[in-house]
Amino acid sequence: MKILLTAAACVLSTSAWAEVPRVVTDIAPVQSLVAQIMHGVGTPDLIVPPAASPHDHAMRPSEARDLANANIVIWMGPTLTPWLEGSIGALAPNATHLALQDHAGTVLPFREAAQLEAHEHEAHDHADEPAEEFDPHMWLDPTNAQAWVPKITAVLIAQDPENKEKYLTNSAEETQSLNVLDTQIQQQLAPYKERPFVVFHDAFHYFEARYDVEAAGAISGSNAQAPSPRRLREIEHVIEKSGAVCVFTEPQFNSGIVDAVSGKVRVGTIDPIGFNLPVYLSYAKTRKFS
Repeated sequence: MKILLTAAACVLSTSAWAEVPRVVTDIAPVQSLVAQIMHGVGTPDLIVPPAASPHDHAMRPSEARDLANANIVIWMGPTLTPWLEGSIGALAPNATHLALQDHAGTVLPFREAAQLEAHEHEAHDHADEPAEEFDPHMWLDPTNAQAWVPKITAVLIAQDPENKEKYLTNSAEETQSLNVLDTQIQQQLAPYKERPFVVFHDAFHYFEARYDVEAAGAISGSNAQAPSPRRLREIEHVIEKSGAVCVFTEPQFNSGIVDAVSGKVRVGTIDPIGFNLPVYLSYAKTRKFS
């Protein structure tokens, strides 16, 4: 009898879990946001590992399987990961797709030059413009994350109404956490607003605009393509002209390029994607149910 009850409990728990939608996300910041809203219910999968660049990642077979099994795909959108758009259409055509770039509260223009013009942070409506016209790194402004929380929550509730109250509770808590984070960052960066710096690639437009800190230049553009020799010469001039106090590298890219142009300027590390964020494992991956 004890064995039968144990088996029945296992079947029931597996059946109950099967009702929770399988959610796939593209990058670690999106996974982290969705995981907070799904806390206590389920865990989203991740396509792009934190150590990889989302601009040119090549999916592994396990990541393709996760995508094929998805009920919901939540991703930044094709501006950040153009290579992923076709895979979503081919592997998850029947899943619900939520492209967060279409629901950002703040949208900023794409910048190309090695020298970044200060105080050009003009938010605008991007509904009718080509994808390449706006910067895709929208998650680096917490107010955008706040705009996404209700969108993500609504998608989850639509497919999993039984857990509606849990999603709503988590959503409210996450919105509050983002408010606290925003305040903390403002206070932390207040003393550094007048100190110029240079970044590895132009991923921080939203962060700069939100907290009024200005990068003087970027070694690579927003799409993180390898800089040309001409751009490297330009950025050396920017470092010298601006009096940059620091050049930032990123853990996803070759730091040797930064060393080549930084000279005597201090080199630091700044991470737009969350290299040290915990990688959440889905329920299915931590148990042998599937």
